Amino acid sequence: MSVHTHSTRMTTTRLRQMKTNGEKIAMLTSYDFTLTTLLDEAGIDMILVGDSASNIVCGNAYTLPITVDEMIFLARGVVRAANHCLVVLDMPFGSYQVSEEDAVRNAVRMMKESGADALKLEGGEEILPAIRHMVQAGIPVMGHLGLTPQSVNQLGGYGLRAKEDAEAAKLLHDAKLLDEAGCFAIVLEKIPAALAEKVTQAVSCPTIGIGAGAVTDGQVLVLHDMLGLNQGFKPKFLRHFAELGEAVRGAVGEYIDAVKQSTFPNQSESY
Repeated sequence: MSVHTHSTRMTTTRLRQMKTNGEKIAMLTSYDFTLTTLLDEAGIDMILVGDSASNIVCGNAYTLPITVDEMIFLARGVVRAANHCLVVLDMPFGSYQVSEEDAVRNAVRMMKESGADALKLEGGEEILPAIRHMVQAGIPVMGHLGLTPQSVNQLGGYGLRAKEDAEAAKLLHDAKLLDEAGCFAIVLEKIPAALAEKVTQAVSCPTIGIGAGAVTDGQVLVLHDMLGLNQGFKPKFLRHFAELGEAVRGAVGEYIDAVKQSTFPNQSESY
């Protein structure tokens, strides 16, 4: 096990320098103070307070139900624990699609009330005016292309995206537009590795892959997935770096046995 520590706080400028230097960027999701403390101490570069909290924390089937208020609430705890890593907060479904003015108003509120360092939005050319306005307002924006979970009902599922030439060409075009608009990074989700490589070479900002091969400038995974806590979910791109689901079940089972058998607490654990 290795621990990678940062002597200074991560910034969007430093992330761009990491791309220039060929240094890979490590990103994970987190939704609470306790786990974020561990991630930050381990030296993670970025944390995404993702709308995947709708699934992981709230038990919803999709990301769509989670609200701006709920995202702000979760992000506050993460921000309090993040002493070195950059904290990115997802703008949830409906918070930036209605109008440019509504999007910027929600973005400003989320930045002010959460304390996050940046925001992430899903989409390309269709949301470009809102992204430009946010960047002009001083808000760091991370883009997200490929499989965009907030559009799952329109996409028809969570399958591989940009397999066909037309969709691949649009994705590359959108990535260039996001880069030109001032996005400090772009997430590329569930697209062919060859396309991810083209995008990574075509944009000046870092690309962060999830199911996009190893050629991107960095990687992101859902924390609970990579720790083996999300039982029954194992897509091709996911690697379990631990099996904490089994560890938790075992520990809870031991606790239950100790309580039932009156071996907990023992004399040394009593006042």
